Amino acid sequence: MHSKKIIVIGGGPAGMMAAIRAGQLNQDVILIEKNPSLGRKLLLSGKGRCNLTNACELNSFLERFPKKAQFLRDTFKKFFNRELMDFFERRGLRLKVERQMRVFPVSDLSSSILDVLKKELSESKIKLLYKREMTDMKIEENKIKGALIRGGEFLACDAIVLATGGLSYGFTGSTGEGLDIAKRLGHRIIAARPGLVPLETKEAYPALLEGLALKHIRLRFTDGKRHVVSEIGEMMFTKTGISGPLVLSLSGKITDWLDYGRKVFIELDLKPALSEEKIDQRLLREFRKNPRRVIKNALKELLPQRMIGVFIKFAKIPGDKNVSQITQKERKTLVVLFKTLRMEIKGPRPIKEAMVTRGGVSLKDIDPRTMESRIVKGLYFAGEMIDVDADTGGFNLQAAFSTGYLAGESASL
Repeated sequence: MHSKKIIVIGGGPAGMMAAIRAGQLNQDVILIEKNPSLGRKLLLSGKGRCNLTNACELNSFLERFPKKAQFLRDTFKKFFNRELMDFFERRGLRLKVERQMRVFPVSDLSSSILDVLKKELSESKIKLLYKREMTDMKIEENKIKGALIRGGEFLACDAIVLATGGLSYGFTGSTGEGLDIAKRLGHRIIAARPGLVPLETKEAYPALLEGLALKHIRLRFTDGKRHVVSEIGEMMFTKTGISGPLVLSLSGKITDWLDYGRKVFIELDLKPALSEEKIDQRLLREFRKNPRRVIKNALKELLPQRMIGVFIKFAKIPGDKNVSQITQKERKTLVVLFKTLRMEIKGPRPIKEAMVTRGGVSLKDIDPRTMESRIVKGLYFAGEMIDVDADTGGFNLQAAFSTGYLAGESASL
């Protein structure tokens, strides 16, 4: 059987894996990347460490893709976390599993992942074209015939894998042009929204605490009447609001609620392991150690230094007030603040600051068994431009690699 000519558009995780898989199946593959290098967004993932995947079992993994699990089931059955880990380990890259089953390279460097992929592209004899951008596709009798490249170049092919990413981290070159092409061809596009994104607060005080990280706190997301979600983890204050793992994971749900026109509040429990009674006892103990201390100094054992000023301002207690003069009512106010420091969410930061894009090509227009378009024969989709997204923890990267693998394999058959 003669080899097919396959063009992959996009040099991110999904595109590279699609090209590699097609190359493994002895196809004639061209990978087109509009940047001068591959994997720019990949290098940023996991704060530069690259949270490659998550080692949890399939059903738990699929739970991270609400309403999209059934679509991804076939994909993950073909190429899942164990296969992805084996892919890298067989090529000499050592991996480790950290808390919450998150998988990282032992080197803690995203570049280690990229190096393996680039080497495999070379060994699979994939032709790489940099600084090229596809502007359209040639289609005859509803079947792919080739790609039109900016500047007038035409590349004939039997299949195209479109893996151009979403709109997140736009400075890496991920600007959504693939979605525009898909839409022109008749595919339904779910409006792009930011996912895994910092949030802006109506209160201004987070700017005073910019860069301050709080570990092992409980974050409650509420509509003002009831708690919708409550999780423990780490967050960070920013110039415009809040960020960090806890916030990013909940940002999708919060954005949905805001889209429904509902108010959203975040409540921080700074001492989730302690009851209000225990915190009150701890305050009394600190106050009795040295009754002459002022309140701003007495709280140093309980709060980060930078947070004390904001904290006592909320409590309406002068910072130079002697602890021996703190009333029971004022102490109660402090206790409540420790357990329920509230702020109202104004909205998400712009999509260019998001880690992933929510939305993309509608799953109704993609065959989940092959990643092939239901509208144009020979056109396949992979990665972030598909309407699937999940929380942090390696889930989104696995989806990118898995859909890329399946698209590359299906395009080769």
